[in-house]
Amino acid sequence: MNATDIAFPHLGLYLKNVPKSIMIGNFSIAFYGIIISCGIVLGFCMAAWYGAKYGLDKELYWDLSIYGVVGGILGARIYYVVFAWDYYKEDLLSIFNIRQGGLAIYGGVIAAFTVVYFFSKVKKISPLLMFDSLAFGFPVGQLIGRWGNFTNREAFGDYTDSLFAMRLPIEAVRNREITDRMWEHVGEGINYIQVHPTFLYESLWNVGLLTTLVLLYKKKKFDGEIALWYLGGYGAGRLWIEALRTDQLHIGSTNIAVSQCVAAGCILIACILEVVIRVKKKARNQT
Repeated sequence: MNATDIAFPHLGLYLKNVPKSIMIGNFSIAFYGIIISCGIVLGFCMAAWYGAKYGLDKELYWDLSIYGVVGGILGARIYYVVFAWDYYKEDLLSIFNIRQGGLAIYGGVIAAFTVVYFFSKVKKISPLLMFDSLAFGFPVGQLIGRWGNFTNREAFGDYTDSLFAMRLPIEAVRNREITDRMWEHVGEGINYIQVHPTFLYESLWNVGLLTTLVLLYKKKKFDGEIALWYLGGYGAGRLWIEALRTDQLHIGSTNIAVSQCVAAGCILIACILEVVIRVKKKARNQT
């Protein structure tokens, strides 16, 4: 298996020479960045589309995009660096190199919601309606953006021989992400690891989540409810997918995965707020 190949043997897919970057003149541009950028743009388009249905001006989203993108990327990077500090503390300049990955979705989501809240207050519009519209944009950005992990050969799970098993050349991945279980299946003449394509699982989960939100959005009972559905729905997927990954960010020196804790918290908060607000709304309607 060549260093640039990727295979899904049980699906009969053998991809040759999958590049990590493209050369434009003397500049090398990583597909990771290109794909994530496409996801962000299409995510904002989706959010603006649904925002218009809620009576929000589409121009607001293009104003928001400047602050949202910068804030989201900074949040995603800071989150990642904080919980991978043991790696970055030896090479501080590498903190600023995001070409090789290192953007945590939850960090971006938290930062984006924060930016949107203050942006909405300044513009004197409902933050909850903005949250609802962006709840359609986030899954779009995530389902596309995860394919940046594919071209970067990262965000994969442990060894598997399941239908969706993916093979990656050993020399194409970071050594610290290869587990003992993977090495057990690397015999003589084998120069690849066979793993769970967790990027694919999450991309498909977001397709399902987006479809669900689109089908149910007219059934919302209060502003902010769709945002709660997104937080709970994405959290449910991330909770089990994160358990498969070998590049988990942990809390301190423990084996507790940060993103699983955040996902569980999002599910809990979304469920509690959903029940409490609906009960209060029903009680008001009966008086």
